[in-house]
Amino acid sequence: MRRMNWMKQKGWAFLLSIFLPIGIMCFVYALLGIYPGSEKTILASDALSQTSNFFASLNNTLHGKQSFFYSWHGSLGLNYWSFMAYYLNGIFSPLIYFFDNSQVPDALYLIILLKFGAIGGTFWIMSDQTFKVPQWVKLMLSISYALSGFAVAYSPQQMWLDGLIYLPLVILGIHRLMDKKRPAVLFISYLLLFLSNFYMAFMIGVFSFLYVICRFLIDPAKYKKSLLPYLTTSLLAGGASMVTILPTLLDLKNNGESLTKIQDFFTKGTDIWDLPAKTMVGVYDTSKFGSSPFLYFGLLGLIFCLFYFVSPKFPLKNKLIYGSLFLLLIASVYIEPLNLFWHGFHSPNMFLFRFSFLFSFLGLLLAGFGLEKVTREDTNRLVNIVLGLILLYLAIIFLANRKRYDFLDKTTIATTVILLLVYLSIWLVSHKWQQKMTIWWVLLFLVFLGEITFNTQRMVTGINAEWHYPDRVAFDRDYQDVQQLVATTKEENSTLYRLANLNSISRNESFLYGYSGVSMFSSIRNRHSSMYLNELGFRSNGTNLTIQYANNTLVMDALLGIKYNISENDPKKYGYELKETAGKHKLYENRLALPLGILTDQGIYKKDAVKNQSELIAYLSNQKEPLFYFSEAEMIKEENVQIEDQGSVLFYSKTVPNKLRKLTYSIDVPAHSQAYLSLYGRGMEVEAITKVNGIEQRSGLEENGQYYNLGYYEKAEKIEVEVSFTGEGVVHLVKPTAMFMNVEVFEDSIRTIQKQGVSFETKGRTAEANVNLAKEQVVLTTIPYDKGWSAYIDGKKVEIPTFKDAFLALPVPKGAHTIKFVFLPQGFKIGFSLLISCLILFIFFNWWLTKEDRKT
Repeated sequence: MRRMNWMKQKGWAFLLSIFLPIGIMCFVYALLGIYPGSEKTILASDALSQTSNFFASLNNTLHGKQSFFYSWHGSLGLNYWSFMAYYLNGIFSPLIYFFDNSQVPDALYLIILLKFGAIGGTFWIMSDQTFKVPQWVKLMLSISYALSGFAVAYSPQQMWLDGLIYLPLVILGIHRLMDKKRPAVLFISYLLLFLSNFYMAFMIGVFSFLYVICRFLIDPAKYKKSLLPYLTTSLLAGGASMVTILPTLLDLKNNGESLTKIQDFFTKGTDIWDLPAKTMVGVYDTSKFGSSPFLYFGLLGLIFCLFYFVSPKFPLKNKLIYGSLFLLLIASVYIEPLNLFWHGFHSPNMFLFRFSFLFSFLGLLLAGFGLEKVTREDTNRLVNIVLGLILLYLAIIFLANRKRYDFLDKTTIATTVILLLVYLSIWLVSHKWQQKMTIWWVLLFLVFLGEITFNTQRMVTGINAEWHYPDRVAFDRDYQDVQQLVATTKEENSTLYRLANLNSISRNESFLYGYSGVSMFSSIRNRHSSMYLNELGFRSNGTNLTIQYANNTLVMDALLGIKYNISENDPKKYGYELKETAGKHKLYENRLALPLGILTDQGIYKKDAVKNQSELIAYLSNQKEPLFYFSEAEMIKEENVQIEDQGSVLFYSKTVPNKLRKLTYSIDVPAHSQAYLSLYGRGMEVEAITKVNGIEQRSGLEENGQYYNLGYYEKAEKIEVEVSFTGEGVVHLVKPTAMFMNVEVFEDSIRTIQKQGVSFETKGRTAEANVNLAKEQVVLTTIPYDKGWSAYIDGKKVEIPTFKDAFLALPVPKGAHTIKFVFLPQGFKIGFSLLISCLILFIFFNWWLTKEDRKT
């Protein structure tokens, strides 16, 4: 009976707060042709290159194919525990278990819909226990939050949406603790928040602390005794979350980017009209650089948020305190140090002002307080608010920089003004015909749903125009064929090997198929290994967000154990032989790949040793004969290009727009040589297209390495290489040269090193090998070094000297020994101990607080 009464009184609103956001998103996606099984997918922006592949790796993990602590599939190897803390720890992520990796787009479609529903549901839960307003009002506030401008516009980064789920519960927990001395909701909400995504948790943690201070300042006498319980609950929740947070912080400390230097006081690219413009309906400018914050949270929410500040029904003290919190958020948009603070002093790479969802939440929270007190007598104030908003929006048209605000079209402005007038009219008319109040409620709700749906549709259309929702073929075009070839490699190898797909769709493809490669694009990465790999020829510039396999030499294929290449065309690499074909893809096996470990000596640890690949292979093989030599690449033809010689750098500009620049080089290749063309330079979004003997290859000029493979030549031959450059900008190049590798010297070197090879069996988070040494030697591996690794020789733990902070290298004494590397994220043991102890302490604390409250 109680359940039936609850459903009649509240349950319907709770269910609608979940299902209406889901329904609206389904409808809007369907307008673009996105639905379960559709050709078009929701994998816009990084969702295609990152999220889809990362969820596929989680699926592999949940099915026992890799460890939760370490992944051999993230480039050469990766701390997977910290990786999940940013990308994969969402509450709905485990649902990927029920999908095949070929169905990841459909899984992500389901998960993102559930997140929008959960955001609405948690806001309703908070509203139901916070606001004394009708259920229809709570429902509208919940939908406004779930489909706020930030939530929809930044939905391609769906790992951030979990923070929006927990924020209302955190605020509800604060209310329950401060008003009723019940800390459980706050503890659980904080704990789940911290575990789901440490990045959003930081922003919400700061905001919620400031909110507690605001409540305390409003009534110090009432709330002074709640500060200590709040701090205790927060610290215990934070301590319990250290099982994830501590290893992640230590990983970021060791491998993360440096903090952004504050160079300006005011944030560049902002304007005074940014905030009011982005509270209008259907405003999408960009989520790339130059954007303004997404602040929209519904016109009704905006009206009653402003009503809170203009109504005399609320104490001036309260307005000043909550207003100061609003001012802080506004100032954080325009003042660069505050902006950086919310982002952990790390400047965001596009998707700017990631804290702006706090503005929308605070606006709706104060709107809820305003709606509690609004009555018929407040009509004049509401009229003034609506007219004031209309005048403000019209002022933007006449006073704002038209070039900057070209995204404000007539439809947006007209829709916003008309909706404001409609809402005001419904308010005025409903008080004259109060006997038909139900009709007015229904009309108001339908208009509100129309507004929210229109705004959501405009946001999604903006995402599609800017990032594009790709067709399914962009994700699974070659899935079955590549999966078949990867499966073949796994069947034939019991020890770790590495693989590269020369025609991969994504830099993170290795996560999807579960093979160890080189390429990766991730905010969580091993920077030290990537920096050294960059010195060895794999392009990984700047903060090492990406590392690319393309355009390196056979030397690094051998040293890193690249045993296989998958390619549509013959890679023309010496030592590679065709193994199997699946569809248009072919598997080539490298007979000169080295195992995971190589025996060497202590000289490898010297500071200036082996700075590049030539020095490394020469040191390991003790080969004195030069491996590489260079000659001029003679340019014999040019088309649509103007070349300006600036000494060491050449500038290539176009003579005719929208047409490729083409250059043809003549190169004399010696016998028994692997030939390369060195193209080292830069050009914004420029691809270099090389064509040799009818085979064409495309490569990002700045993204990939500099050595463009021209093929292996058994006999001396004169070849012509056609190079084309895409894009409209000027291309800067160091004068191109031809580079040749003597394959006979190369093979002799590799055969020598193979005799010193150490094969490791890798399983989960361990790598194990057996050696029998005639003298003390160093086992150099290509396992990325991380402080989470522990080394054991014959079961006894030993120290690991660092090799350039890049790879694991272990001195091993003379004799027969078993070497074992075991990975456990640094700080995990302490974090797990804190989890258990803080849970126990909180249970005791909650019992004690309840006991004291009963006594009182």
